[in-house]
Amino acid sequence: MKKRTGLIHIYCGNGKGKTTSGMGLCARAAGNGFRVLIYQFMKDNTTSERNVLNLSENITIVDGLDREKFSIALSDKERQERFDFYYSQFEKVTQQAEENFDVLFLDEILYTIQAGLLDEQPVLDYLKNKPENLEVILSGSMPSDEMIAIADYVSEIKKIKHPYDLGQQARKGIEF
Repeated sequence: MKKRTGLIHIYCGNGKGKTTSGMGLCARAAGNGFRVLIYQFMKDNTTSERNVLNLSENITIVDGLDREKFSIALSDKERQERFDFYYSQFEKVTQQAEENFDVLFLDEILYTIQAGLLDEQPVLDYLKNKPENLEVILSGSMPSDEMIAIADYVSEIKKIKHPYDLGQQARKGIEF
């Protein structure tokens, strides 16, 4: 069997740590000299991990929206605007990844699909035809059976207990 060099990772589930796992892999890859491209769906440009990852010359983070709302708070007009925006960003980032990158992290793309803000088929098509050497990381909740089948790694992060359940708000530097 021929060894494949660029594999597909999924970090999914309802537990804390999906983005953290993906960002850790990006940091490891960059530390080994790999060129890494990151895009965060459904997050604004202020997530704390960006501050340290932007220090690496091997990591490029593509900006998204300056302000983001939870998907359930979007009006119908905003949902359509997000749908168009996220598809455009997906096209832009995947094209950019093909230029000169070794790793592509599409943070929260699975949740974006689940929320109806991005169609799954273009993502599946891209993964089936991605550059052979490009490592791709996807995160979010509840990937489809097709998404699981196409992936090489699937790690489910399951919540057992979380302070949010008791009313604790997300803390900067820990949860975001």
